[in-house]
Amino acid sequence: MTASRHHRRIVTRLVDGRICAYDLATEDRGPLSPVLVCSPAPRDEVVDHAVAADLRRCYFTTPDAVVCVAPDGVEVWRSGLEPESSQPYGHRPGCVLSPDGRVLWVYRPDAMAGRGRSDQWVALDAGSGAVTARADLRTAGHGGVQLPHATSGQVLLNVGEGQDGTAVYRASLTGAGTGAGAGAGAGAGAGLDLFQYPWDDRCLIDLSPDGHRFMTVNHDQGDMAVHAFPGGEVVFTLSVDAFGHDPDDVFLEWSGGHLDPDTVIVTVVGETEDEQEWFRHYRVDARSGRVRGEFDARGEDPSDIHPLGDGTWLTTDPSGHPVRWSDS
Repeated sequence: MTASRHHRRIVTRLVDGRICAYDLATEDRGPLSPVLVCSPAPRDEVVDHAVAADLRRCYFTTPDAVVCVAPDGVEVWRSGLEPESSQPYGHRPGCVLSPDGRVLWVYRPDAMAGRGRSDQWVALDAGSGAVTARADLRTAGHGGVQLPHATSGQVLLNVGEGQDGTAVYRASLTGAGTGAGAGAGAGAGAGLDLFQYPWDDRCLIDLSPDGHRFMTVNHDQGDMAVHAFPGGEVVFTLSVDAFGHDPDDVFLEWSGGHLDPDTVIVTVVGETEDEQEWFRHYRVDARSGRVRGEFDARGEDPSDIHPLGDGTWLTTDPSGHPVRWSDS
C-alpha cells in the first residue's frame, strides 16, 4: 500500500535535468527509484528543488524565479526574483518546503546577483506563490543551506559568503494564518521573526532527528561542534586531533550529520605525501562527543554522504540517483 502523505519523507535529486523525488518512508535499501519525475521547461535552469509530500506539486528555483509545476510539468505559478540578475554566475537561490507543505522558504542571494541590495529570506505561500513574509539579511552570499525544524515551524539558514565566512539565521512565521488550523491562505498577514546567531565562522551541517541539537563545522575546517537548538549553546566541540590526525595537515569536511539520535558522522580529509587526497568518516556520540571509531559510508568522495537520522544514509550512484545504506 502506498504511504500516505503524512508518513512520506521525500528527498529530491536533479538527474539529467529532471527533478526526481524518492520516498524514504519505505524500507528499501540499495539504489532508489523515484516515485515522481518532473521535467521543468527547457528554458528553466534549475538551481534548487523540492517536492510536496503528496507528490502533487514540484517546486524549484532558477537564477531569476521560483516556480511551481504539476507532475506533468505544467506551470502552476511563477514568482520572479526581480529585478532580473545582471550577473550570470556566483548566486544560487535556494528553496525548502516546511514540514506541513504550506510554506516554501526561499533564500535570495540578491547582492551577488547584482540586484543592488543585500540578500533576502522570503516565505511564500506554497499554494499560490504569494509572499507571506520577508526579511532583509545583512549578507552578500553565494548560496544558502536551509534546514526546517520538524515540529516548531522554525527554519535554520546558513549563508555562505565565500572567503568572508558564513552567517547562520533562525526564523519562524508570526501573526495571522500561522496556526495549524489556518486555511489555504496559511501565513496571510504573517511576519517573520528573525534571529542571527553570533558567529561568522561556522557552517551549518545538520539538525538532529529529535530537533534538540544541530551540527556545525568551522569555516576554516579546524573543528566541529554540536549545539543545542534553538539557542545555539555549544554541547561539545571536537578538533582534528580528537580523531588522531595532525591539525596542520588534516581538515574537517563540511559534510556528515546525524546518523541516528545518538550518533553524528564527522568527515576528515587530507593528502598523502605524494599529494593523493584521502578521507575518512567517524562515528561520534551525539551527546558526549566521544569518538567511537571509523565509519564506512561507501561513498565516492568526502561529501557523498547524507545521514537520514534513522540509522540509514544516502550516497549517490554514477547515474545521479541515491543509494540507501544501513549497518544492519
